[in-house]
Amino acid sequence: MNNLWTRCNSCRRILYKQDIIENRYVCPSCFFHFRLSAPERLHMLFDGGKYKLYDQNVTALDPLGFEDTKKYSQRLKDYQKKSRLPEAVLNAEGTIGGIKVLISAMAFAFMGGSMGSVVGEKITRAFERALREKLPVIVISCSGGARMQEGVLSLMQLMKTSAAIARLEEGGIPFISVLTDPTTGGTTASYAMLGDINIGEPQALIGFAGPRVIEQTIKEKLPKGFQRSEFLLKHGMLDDVVSRIELREYLIRALRLFLNHPQ
Repeated sequence: MNNLWTRCNSCRRILYKQDIIENRYVCPSCFFHFRLSAPERLHMLFDGGKYKLYDQNVTALDPLGFEDTKKYSQRLKDYQKKSRLPEAVLNAEGTIGGIKVLISAMAFAFMGGSMGSVVGEKITRAFERALREKLPVIVISCSGGARMQEGVLSLMQLMKTSAAIARLEEGGIPFISVLTDPTTGGTTASYAMLGDINIGEPQALIGFAGPRVIEQTIKEKLPKGFQRSEFLLKHGMLDDVVSRIELREYLIRALRLFLNHPQ
């Protein structure tokens, strides 16, 4: 019986879970957007919830032999088992509004959606495939930033993915970036902010360093709503803030505009 109900993280109201699901995991009371898994994102966006995954065999190694409270190699196995995902991003192909498109959806459930060498490789592969097959690409970011267990190899993914986007731009292929809560660190500093359109979900935390770290560094109190989608939109860092309820139709309109696609 307890599984039938949940509590909103924002307004703290007790809600019937089915009402949340039918409202695309948005609180019907206060409009709070619950965090979604990568498969749920893909199911919501693609026509009929149907898509084909690729690059599933690309999984992380432990090149540095890193160990903190646990070996990195064991941590990877634990998260694969817990999240039922091979890595922190899924690459998929399908149609949105009848338009064939590639989507890379990040998974916060896998090590906080951290960007390691595999995440960078899979997203780069999506860009390269989009260029090769002349298909628009959408990246849905949900990440705590670069993966510390891979050191400089993680930081190299910023340049790698950015270079792939430059080639995509030269080829005239549309790239839409959707930033969800949270999108931080190296993810924000690379592909997440390089879309032809950068879209934020309502109240998503978007930035490089977190607010607490910034306040401690500059010794000042930050403005209310700092690093939230609406603040970034007001200051020219985003092109739009779009509710998840309206996101699919918004993407269809944007793709038709980019591709001069008849309705």
